[in-house]
Amino acid sequence: MQGLRKDMNPAAGPASAPTTAPTTAPTTEPASAYATAAGEPGDSGASTDARPTPATAEAPATAEPPAVREALAAGAAVAGSPGSDTHVAAAAPSGAVGGLPAPPTASVAPVVATSTIPAAKPVIGDEEVAAAVRVLRDGRVVQGPEVAAFEQEFAALVEGRPCVAVNSGTSALHLALLALGIGPGDEVVVPSFSFAATANAVRLAGAEPVFAEVDPDTFCLDPDAAAEAVGPRTAALMPVHLYGHPAPMGRLTQLAQRHGLALIEDACQAHAAQLHGRPVGTFGDAACFSFYPTKNMHTLEGGLVVVPDEERARTLRLLRNQGMEQRYENEIVGANMRMTDVAAAIGRVQLERLAEWTQQRRRNARTLDLGLDAGLVAPRVADGARHVYHQYTVRVRGGAAVRDAVQARLRAEGIGCAVYYPTPIHRLRPYAHLGAELPVTDRAAAEVLSLPVHPSLTPGDLDQIVAAANRAVAEAGGTR
Repeated sequence: MQGLRKDMNPAAGPASAPTTAPTTAPTTEPASAYATAAGEPGDSGASTDARPTPATAEAPATAEPPAVREALAAGAAVAGSPGSDTHVAAAAPSGAVGGLPAPPTASVAPVVATSTIPAAKPVIGDEEVAAAVRVLRDGRVVQGPEVAAFEQEFAALVEGRPCVAVNSGTSALHLALLALGIGPGDEVVVPSFSFAATANAVRLAGAEPVFAEVDPDTFCLDPDAAAEAVGPRTAALMPVHLYGHPAPMGRLTQLAQRHGLALIEDACQAHAAQLHGRPVGTFGDAACFSFYPTKNMHTLEGGLVVVPDEERARTLRLLRNQGMEQRYENEIVGANMRMTDVAAAIGRVQLERLAEWTQQRRRNARTLDLGLDAGLVAPRVADGARHVYHQYTVRVRGGAAVRDAVQARLRAEGIGCAVYYPTPIHRLRPYAHLGAELPVTDRAAAEVLSLPVHPSLTPGDLDQIVAAANRAVAEAGGTR
């Protein structure tokens, strides 16, 4: 495996290496390792049939629960950041995003919103509801045939590499680090301009994050800055494909190989993104995806780790399931980070539409590119990159005060928008003592603003977003 230090093994940190590691691993854990509706793995209710069930299997006719109908009708705004492990809430009132009030520093003229266009709109349709009901009626609800099928089907996005589904993107990052032997005494180079989970996973593994600058155009890890951050304790690089734009994996791969480092892709926002025709998730020793509701596809909540070989996949399967492959035969120290079959069934439905939704996001982004005035700097796309626009993130010329005023004006007009991320990780309380100074990152945090780009937008919505954004930047005094 390229970039993996010889002394790395899962014994570093909470997990220890398996006593045996066959060259091939079963597609699914034995049925004895599955939890049932009643309890933990091995309960007498576990089924012995682990065959995948087609995602399109018929389910009894069912009406959506009232809460689901109301959320869909309201456009289901989601609290928290795009990487957040927080809750899904009802649509926020005008003048707020995710239930947060508009920034008090903004000063705008009163505007009455005629409609609300949410910043994100998770899709929970009839097919998702039917898939969930089908699994609930079947009774095999945790780490069963739906999870195995989802892993197999997702592998088509990553050149057939082994996939291991877990309960969140954060868990995916955490377990990937453990599986690669990253632990106490190690350092991992990460960007500070990301959701906190990127650094939190490193700390959870017992290692220490070292923050490096990002490229000011793509907001992804700068290879030159990463090279400067490499030291004698560096064990890995963890670039983030932020907002759906691929990080510069060619140069980062060379850097990892030169220093004998593991390379872990944080692809939590980048389902189906590509670089020079190669999908993200296929460059590193591990890659991690998230299926939080606002992602380009979701499982309500979930994550997945991609690795290049079955031996590493088997280690991950042990780590996610209390260190067991066979019932009560714990080989290493593991945790309960399994994906449910309800989540996997929903993910299989979503996966079938990912290509369609991705194309729509890209078309929506192109419309915004062409319509926005010069006071808003549209997302830059690197040569050879296929951006999948988890977020459509602009820079607002003029700095934080102008950006905040533009955001407040858009919210007042009913346009959902948000700042990802207002506080870089290196300035958050758990990491501020490290004393990192990252002026490029700090400037990005002061200028970025994400506009709606999700596939549920209509042509009329896009026209409204463009017109409102151009008005807002003109009134706020943005630089042209």
